[in-house]
Amino acid sequence: MSKNLIIYYSRKGQNYVNGSIQELKKGNTEIVAEFIQKAVGGDLFQIETVKEYSADYMTCTEEAQEELRQKARPELKQYLEDISAYDNVFVCGPCWWGTYPMAVLTQLERLDFTGKKVFAVMTHEGSGQGGSEKTLKQSCKGATVGKGIAIHGADAARSEAQVAAWAKKSV
Repeated sequence: MSKNLIIYYSRKGQNYVNGSIQELKKGNTEIVAEFIQKAVGGDLFQIETVKEYSADYMTCTEEAQEELRQKARPELKQYLEDISAYDNVFVCGPCWWGTYPMAVLTQLERLDFTGKKVFAVMTHEGSGQGGSEKTLKQSCKGATVGKGIAIHGADAARSEAQVAAWAKKSV
């Protein structure tokens, strides 16, 4: 039986939902990551930055855009150092400016993905998967990148059946 790792970055608090800013108790990506774990098992690893993004959604988007421009790699509170025990790695994040938050790349670039199957998981409000699969191909050296999934953020809480079917088919 294959062993799965679900790496995710998620934003709770102010988020863009169907055209307006709403307060979320749990981030959309965290919800989807938990659906993957429930469907196929595995370990969850949450990416958290040392310097938190602004609580204000609009300011956060500006911070994220600036990090992307600078190709920043924000410092994380903790790091995964070894993923050799895993066969499949689900990389989950919100689609910020067409790709993962830079904090996700901070983590991915530290790891050896040789022989791993990697899957892009994006929550979004209209941009789909963006460039997530291309980003994984560049950042996860040695990995085979499988078909990812995009979940509309506003529908995340109702996406369990869709996410579970995709995850089971992927592994």
